[in-house]
Amino acid sequence: MIQLLKELIRAESTLATGEVNAANVLCKYFTDNGVDCIVDCFDGIRANAVARVKGGDGEALLFAAHIDVVPPGDVVWEHPPFDAVEADGKIHGRGTADMKAGVAATAAAIVDIVKSGVELSGDIIFAATAGEETDSCGIKRFMAQNADSLPPLAGVLIPEPTGFDIVTAHRGILWIEITTKGKTAHGSMPHLGINAVMQMSALLERLRNYEVPCEPHPIFGKCSFSVNGIAGGQAPNVVPDSCTIKIDIRTVPDQNHQDVLDDFERIFKEIKVEHSDFEATVKIARSCGGIATDNDLQFVKTLCKATEISETQSVGYTTDAPNMLALNVPIAIFGPGKCELCHKPNEYVDIADVEKGRDYLIKVIKEFLT
Repeated sequence: MIQLLKELIRAESTLATGEVNAANVLCKYFTDNGVDCIVDCFDGIRANAVARVKGGDGEALLFAAHIDVVPPGDVVWEHPPFDAVEADGKIHGRGTADMKAGVAATAAAIVDIVKSGVELSGDIIFAATAGEETDSCGIKRFMAQNADSLPPLAGVLIPEPTGFDIVTAHRGILWIEITTKGKTAHGSMPHLGINAVMQMSALLERLRNYEVPCEPHPIFGKCSFSVNGIAGGQAPNVVPDSCTIKIDIRTVPDQNHQDVLDDFERIFKEIKVEHSDFEATVKIARSCGGIATDNDLQFVKTLCKATEISETQSVGYTTDAPNMLALNVPIAIFGPGKCELCHKPNEYVDIADVEKGRDYLIKVIKEFLT
């Protein structure tokens, strides 16, 4: 299992390099251990790996994980981010926590179950998919290809790094880009142009204390809102005709994302009353709803029983879970690794936590399928 984790990290599955190498590593691990697995390649370097263990005619259990990672960034790491260095009881590298430890622990649990010869009442399905960190292309592709042909499911378990908390609710994600329009002119004659950067400043002033309108959610309350990027202008002697900001909004379950866009259109109209030459457009860069699984469902109760964890948690980050809501089955997130290490330099996972994750997941499989 630890060797599998190291190989997955060394596969370097960023957006630039794709997931195909990581998918092949995982598929080889399964097939070498007698588990059926296929690699679904698309767009050249993108890939999903899907493994399946046949059981009886009862409800199946679906594990869903992602094998892509965010880039390591320009900061110098203590250990090279894709060398999978083992030191001090830890594996160091990009993707150790998020979420290749969960992938390796799940794969090892499935293999151990198969090797034990235990009779299963239903299938085990494991979808390790592409693109969760960017556009969820992998899980969307898996759903398009398989949703209608999957057996009845007890539920979906996502082994993201929760520090072994059982998470049943998380926020949605809405990334938008707003662009203000201007008119170019020579920098020495700015009165002949319309400065898109200055237009954007009027909008940013309006957004300084902006709150996204929504009904407060019983778990999450209000949305979060953050302007996290800005770009405009091409040369110091040219009045810029375009300026764009990037906004990260974390929405609450069941919130209508179109209502958010409509509110920005309202703001644009109000600014135009004060600045007649103001023009702006808004577009969605990424949109994914939140989830809130009912803790009284049998799936959650069985998961709590298997892990001996009595309370569930909610989190502010987002997973691939909302892309599987069409399955109309309960979804929970539970896995090894510290979520506070995700997307940061010097990411690592404790080897003991990977082993603990495998042991937990063996118990989960047995509780649901034996």
